[in-house]
Amino acid sequence: MYDVIVVGAGPTGATAAKILSDNDMKVLLVERMKLPRYKSCSGVLIKKSMDLVMEYFGKDVPHSAMCTPTDNHGMIFTNDKGKEYAFNQEGLNVWRSSFDNWLTENAVNAGAELRDMTSVIACDNKDDNIEVKLFSDRLYSEKARYVIDCGGVTSVIKRKELNIAPEFITTFQTFNQGKIELDPHYFYAYLQPELSEYDAWFNVKDDMLVLGVAVKDTNKISDYYDSFIHYMKDKHGLVIDKTVKAEKWLMPHIRSGCKIDYGKGRLLFAGEAAGFLNPMGEGISAGMESGNAAAHAITEHFDEPVCVLDDYQQRTKMLKTYMERQWNFVAGLADTFSEMKLSL
Repeated sequence: MYDVIVVGAGPTGATAAKILSDNDMKVLLVERMKLPRYKSCSGVLIKKSMDLVMEYFGKDVPHSAMCTPTDNHGMIFTNDKGKEYAFNQEGLNVWRSSFDNWLTENAVNAGAELRDMTSVIACDNKDDNIEVKLFSDRLYSEKARYVIDCGGVTSVIKRKELNIAPEFITTFQTFNQGKIELDPHYFYAYLQPELSEYDAWFNVKDDMLVLGVAVKDTNKISDYYDSFIHYMKDKHGLVIDKTVKAEKWLMPHIRSGCKIDYGKGRLLFAGEAAGFLNPMGEGISAGMESGNAAAHAITEHFDEPVCVLDDYQQRTKMLKTYMERQWNFVAGLADTFSEMKLSL
């Protein structure tokens, strides 16, 4: 019997496992992918994420997790009318595979047991424990007093336990050799509706030009991506010598009200599985905060399961307010996100 099974070894799950282990909990951390796991992501740590790493892990992000240029100077938005807004802030440019793996190693060093290449098939949420069905090379079960699901937008547990069909945004990005007339120390987001159904973006990682678009309809990826490439050529002198790779990913479609699913019984959701995601797909800080909050709610009320979900919701109240304000801010920049405008 584990005290807690944490599902997903991203920043959310690694943070939860680390905090729980620091509090002498018997923790099993399961991850369906082989570690180091890869995730399609901008890989930009905002200042808030950097501060949370120091607060929760007690050390700075190692240079081995970074890519060049290592320092990020902030974000530059272009709204739906073509007007630019620059927001300068200290940040770091990392590879998510290396960063996530480093966080997971810290959780393991704190005492968490790790099993990668292990998928969660289902769970049985009972009065005094949760039985989790797992599959690696065989089908088997483990029991825990609590489960924290940090499995992201495609969470099997959430779909089965809450009978919720998630709404997705599909991201498509390419890594390219070439040149462009933009400062590589910034992350650029483009909110014009002719370039994407959500946003388009550009940043640089280890001298590769990363260009991407996000869509609601996957059949429109090619059209939007081609439009974005033409736009970047005309506006910023983009020249692509060679496309090294292309990739797709999924993220939640956050809707008006920023609904959060906190959990059920002895099951808690954290990170994207709960619905915590900031604009432009910034989920690292929200994931770490919610993973930390879920872990502390369990350690504080371990023998009082009826109190755990209430405490978790209270601990994430400021995080949800921050998320709502961020979406409201973006809604003020572009009509593309007008539905996210807060009713005041």
